[in-house]
Amino acid sequence: MDNEMDRREFIKRTAATGALFLAGDRDGPSARTRDTIKIPEADKIVITFITDNYYDQIRPDDKIAKRHRPPRSVLDGALHAEHGLAYHVETVVAGQPHSFLFDFATDVQGVKKNLDLLEIDFKALQALALSHDHFDHQASLLELLKAKRDEIPKGIPFYVGERFFQGTYWRTPDGHVVDLLGLNKEDIERLASVRIVEIRDPTSIIPGAFSTGRIEQVTEYERIPPVFVAKKGDQFVQEDFIGEQAIVLNAKGKGLVLLSGCAHRGIVNTVKQAQAMTGMERVHAIIGGFHLTGAKPEVIQRTIADIKAIRPDYVVPAHCTGFEAIAAFAREMPDQFILNTAGTRYIM
Repeated sequence: MDNEMDRREFIKRTAATGALFLAGDRDGPSARTRDTIKIPEADKIVITFITDNYYDQIRPDDKIAKRHRPPRSVLDGALHAEHGLAYHVETVVAGQPHSFLFDFATDVQGVKKNLDLLEIDFKALQALALSHDHFDHQASLLELLKAKRDEIPKGIPFYVGERFFQGTYWRTPDGHVVDLLGLNKEDIERLASVRIVEIRDPTSIIPGAFSTGRIEQVTEYERIPPVFVAKKGDQFVQEDFIGEQAIVLNAKGKGLVLLSGCAHRGIVNTVKQAQAMTGMERVHAIIGGFHLTGAKPEVIQRTIADIKAIRPDYVVPAHCTGFEAIAAFAREMPDQFILNTAGTRYIM
């Protein structure tokens, strides 16, 4: 009997490994092949969009979304919006508050203005993290670190994914390669204010918030466009965004909260990774960039169908999701959909 059970277990594990190989993760084991991770329940989660592509000063609060209201005049208190993304993430775990910044957008003056208007306390930060190395998520970082040098805790960890500093590029239709302004590791180290931590596996950023580690591509339709390339030696090769990170939180009694930068490896894949790494199926909110701008209608529809099947309480497509996909989510998931605006706080 024991031999029969061993044989069955071997077949089951072999089949699972083969499926992962076919899914495209050929560089070693990932969260799906290891034990699950227990993320501490957060009594409270607050996700603040420091900036995003869209700002609406008079839009009302909506469900879990609390809109920013200018504290002074309507002009002085107006927030900056851009093609960029930056978050402030707060958790309360076992009665203790924690916070970090995730992504940093593009225009440092606009980002600094928003940080001040939103009253983000740099001295309370415990970590910094980046989803991936594209300019619209990190171009303001170096100048922001310099400007806030006296406020940021010395030696604060700065989490980035594997292969982060390899450089990242865009191939135009006429074949030219455009640098997407990847960060230089030496430039960051020269500031001597942060401690770079390169991660491959799910990693605790602050109590109650983990990075995903590698995100496996298990869906058939979520594929990275060939316009994204990386440099390998003297050659440009297809970018795989293997190091892109999302953030996973656990709202007490409500389920997982998934926070995405761009989801280049697929927003459905990203949510499935969060479920697999935690062993939790219930999803409270899916928030962030879904990278569906310019996607074919059938890809948008398949994405929405799979998100519907996950049954999140709330879905907040932002940044690079694109108008067509945002409109489709609003139309097909009206009870769960929230239109994001820069400065909005999601309180869970």
